[in-house]
Amino acid sequence: MKIETMVFNVFGENTFIVWDEATLEALIIDPGCSLPEEETELKEFIEGKNLKLKYIINTHCHIDHIFGNAYVKGNFNAEFLAPRGDLFLFDLMVEQASEFGVTLKPSPMPDSFITESLQIKLGENEIKFISTPGHTPDGYCVYVENEKICFTGDTLFNEGIGRTDLWGGNFSDLMTSIKIKLFLLPDDVVIYPGHGETSTIGHEKNNNPFLG
Repeated sequence: MKIETMVFNVFGENTFIVWDEATLEALIIDPGCSLPEEETELKEFIEGKNLKLKYIINTHCHIDHIFGNAYVKGNFNAEFLAPRGDLFLFDLMVEQASEFGVTLKPSPMPDSFITESLQIKLGENEIKFISTPGHTPDGYCVYVENEKICFTGDTLFNEGIGRTDLWGGNFSDLMTSIKIKLFLLPDDVVIYPGHGETSTIGHEKNNNPFLG
């Protein structure tokens, strides 16, 4: 599998395009494009690689991770997956945006809801979902076991953790999600967080100052 990282919007959010090299089937995780030039960059990349976008995935539904939902859905009509328990944040989109002085296009509703029992595929690669509430009430991480990669949204960063002082955040839930769910993954799993640089599960176990 191949991964392209695009850093979008005023929050420096990581948007990930993931695809299977053999079939060119692709998904996009947390489309954060908020400006016309960012939308163009994303579209030109997908079309330039001849990717077949199958899925749009929101790990959680804070505004910096959903800015591009409407644009990507409208241009590629891929299946849109999001956590049901975070949908209340769609209702707060305008309020969220005004607090940060930004504008956004209202997100469409998901075609399907993410659960831990849901599995999707790109080519022969199985994509799994790990429930990791805390940053939001119903956040998820996206795990590709055979590739040893995990997209951790705003749950776990390179030597950092997600905020819990925003809408629906819960510090205790976040700590449990990381220690009981993510830290059970193999140490060599590479994490791709919603902001900042990549890391590994092993590095975070040993070096993350928030996790002892």
